[in-house]
Amino acid sequence: MLYQELYQEWGSRPLGGRAVVWSRTAGAGPQRVLPDGCTDLIWSCGDPAASGASDGELFVAGPDTRAHLAQGSPGARWVGLRFAPGTGPDVLGVPAYELRDQRVPLAALWPDAEVRRLTERLAEEAAPGGTGPRGVSRLLEVVALDRLHRAEPPDPAVGAVVAGLSGGRSVAEVAAAVGLGERQLHRRSLAAFGYGPKTLARVLRLNRALDAARVGTAFAEVAAVTGYADQAHLAREVRALTGVPLGRLL
Repeated sequence: MLYQELYQEWGSRPLGGRAVVWSRTAGAGPQRVLPDGCTDLIWSCGDPAASGASDGELFVAGPDTRAHLAQGSPGARWVGLRFAPGTGPDVLGVPAYELRDQRVPLAALWPDAEVRRLTERLAEEAAPGGTGPRGVSRLLEVVALDRLHRAEPPDPAVGAVVAGLSGGRSVAEVAAAVGLGERQLHRRSLAAFGYGPKTLARVLRLNRALDAARVGTAFAEVAAVTGYADQAHLAREVRALTGVPLGRLL
């Protein structure tokens, strides 16, 4: 059987702007997952049609500092919640820097019994005759929302930091805007995002540049409107963070 890579993404109504939902069916090769400042809670299982079962696992993908090649047997399936920058720690209960560039079983973060019960329920949804990826995602959303309700109030600086850096403001400007020293901002950023504000700014700028390039904007103009010194600077940053040139990446 030939498998075609299939990826879908949609907004999470229960979680609002704090997460998006995605599903993926693996094709014949790996998928290049780009750094985006986010943390993902992921359900993974084999191809139910081929195996007749949906034994699976839950794991967390931490915030990446460079592209990650996601491997999987053809037909394997994933359903995930991608938490907006700064949201993951409130759901998962650990600072983001502990998960940086890591793929960690959820059982390493939450009690075994809780993860086992959730895994069994997800397997029922994913099995033939179940509700499939939509049912899996709804269950993950319920669990994440419950964890957010039980978490401490979010750090009020997080949203302002993301907004400022996304808008191209310098780290010093953002620190002043949120009333923190640069060292304090760095420390708070490590806990919320997994890396310091300078790295977060690079990652967010990369994603703005890719959004512009994907709609056909010339690379020189992409560099100009997204804050790179010139097209050569854009090219260096894309290769450093993704491992491939911009043209190949698109």
